Amino acid sequence: MMLVLSALLFSLSSNLDNLVVGTAYGIKKIKIGKVANLIIAIVTSTGTFLSMSVGYYISRFLSHNLANFLGAGAIIILGIYFAIESIIKLINNTKSKELSLKDIDDMIEYAEKSDLDKSGDIDIKEALLVSFGLTFNNLGTGIAASVTGVSIGFTVIFTFILSIITILLGEALGNHVIGKVLGKYAPLISGIILILLGIIELFN
Repeated sequence: MMLVLSALLFSLSSNLDNLVVGTAYGIKKIKIGKVANLIIAIVTSTGTFLSMSVGYYISRFLSHNLANFLGAGAIIILGIYFAIESIIKLINNTKSKELSLKDIDDMIEYAEKSDLDKSGDIDIKEALLVSFGLTFNNLGTGIAASVTGVSIGFTVIFTFILSIITILLGEALGNHVIGKVLGKYAPLISGIILILLGIIELFN
């Protein structure tokens, strides 16, 4: 049960970025088609698998207790970093250079720029750009999560499913107040979930 919960929490934290992406594209009426959404899910899931495989390889050279302590500690530190950065952004209304820390206002601008051909929808090339950006920012947490023993299989499956769902949900909520609120606080929520995951793994 804890194995599934940990994988779900990690996947949820990672895919909150996708929710912000979907919401921003929905606001700008830029459509993320089924193929583009599938590509984003495949790339982010593959990136998750590769980063967690690295973490698993590292954990083989460490004792269980040390691997758990180091991995959980790294997750908590990353969660605190994301949460603090998000709070600072919310207070100062500043822009973030990192995709994983962007809120809805930043992502609206990003959405316009990523629609390279100004077609009003995202093609394969543009989907790859978005997905690589999302994947790159989750590599560190993927390695740390795997070191603590978070299931690679469950996490990859959850990441794939949640990636598709969060983008669809974000698009649907694009012009609703709840979508903008979620988009605004998604980076903070993501950080809090990571802190919770780290604490769970620390005592697991």
